[in-house]
Amino acid sequence: MEVKTRAPGKIILAGEHAVVHGSTAIAACIDLYTYVSLRSSLSENDDTLKLHLKDMELEFSWSIGRIKETLSHLGSPFPSTPTSCTIESIRCIAALVEEQNIPEAKIGLATGVSAFLWLYTSIQGFKPATVVVTSDLPLGAGLGSSAAFCVALSAALLGFSDSVSLDKKHQGWLTYGDSDLDLLNKWAFEGEKLIHGKPSGLDNTVSTYGKIIKFKSGSLTRIKSNMPLKMLITNTKVGRNTKALVAGVTERTFRHPDVMGSVFNAVDSISKELSVILESPALDDLSKTEKEEKLEELMEMNQGLLQCMGVSHASIETVLRTTLKYKLASKLTGAGGGGCVLTLLPSCRNSKEMSVNQQSENAYRNSHSTCLCKHSHLCSIFLYSVLCLLDYNYQCYQEQLLIK
Repeated sequence: MEVKTRAPGKIILAGEHAVVHGSTAIAACIDLYTYVSLRSSLSENDDTLKLHLKDMELEFSWSIGRIKETLSHLGSPFPSTPTSCTIESIRCIAALVEEQNIPEAKIGLATGVSAFLWLYTSIQGFKPATVVVTSDLPLGAGLGSSAAFCVALSAALLGFSDSVSLDKKHQGWLTYGDSDLDLLNKWAFEGEKLIHGKPSGLDNTVSTYGKIIKFKSGSLTRIKSNMPLKMLITNTKVGRNTKALVAGVTERTFRHPDVMGSVFNAVDSISKELSVILESPALDDLSKTEKEEKLEELMEMNQGLLQCMGVSHASIETVLRTTLKYKLASKLTGAGGGGCVLTLLPSCRNSKEMSVNQQSENAYRNSHSTCLCKHSHLCSIFLYSVLCLLDYNYQCYQEQLLIK
């Protein structure tokens, strides 16, 4: 039997980093996905667990005997009980990952492979299978690639278990119910913790439930938006380490607790006001324009506070200066330190400002080519980036399951 799943990436409209310290955050899923295919082994002679990261052209494999020997203390699988990886298990899994000799240039994938082994053995136990992963999402760009991986993987693994209510005889796509999504989300969060250390849980939650959510201290509120938005996502292609950036904000908080507390409170207020704006009706073009202007101001204030946290970057600032020339508001999304930048594209703007729209669409069509711009860095903002011009009507992108 084969199970195929998908989970969407995300953008954070407001509240990144501050959400780790108890502030409210607003996030939305995007129509870029990570896909996982899980195929159980039908051969009695096959005693191997295989992980194929297709986009990376990397394959990993372990004999089931070796995994069982190393993680024998786990006992039987426990799919209905999401559990954190213990220090002992982390050490054992690290040994299994180290045996794979991951290339130095891709050593950052090691934590993802560790999350895979923990989720697989916890939910499925010691069974041979082949897992294939592909993704539309760039890695380490702030679009939730690791969360989408953990959510899609957890969805596939649970689909093979008896812990979720699915018709396994059904041919085609299925959708998890709310109670099953809660279980899935908790497992995905355990994978995220292995990858990022102390994540807030925001990324895996929006990838699991879809749409737009308001998130605070593990509590989820779904937002019903009455206002379509159009966002430009610019990938600076500057890599960064989410775990290190989160730790840096925490260290700054220890050094300046009162100041950073005020920063987090301000971010909390921005997120709450943003959610009110999104949910309020836009009856005509004038009211829509007024709402968009408020959103622009909130984005600019949030970006300023992220700079106070020390998570901006020269590449991000270059994008901000460029879009500001067209009177467009932008902010980083995700951990910062590079990664992606959000730009709000208002629905009512003059032709000069909307020319940015056309530039970005052209860039998107050419984004997979190499050496697109050899001239000014200013020009390359749109050309070296992986761009997605996304029209947000906030359709529900919940995880779906395909059973063949």
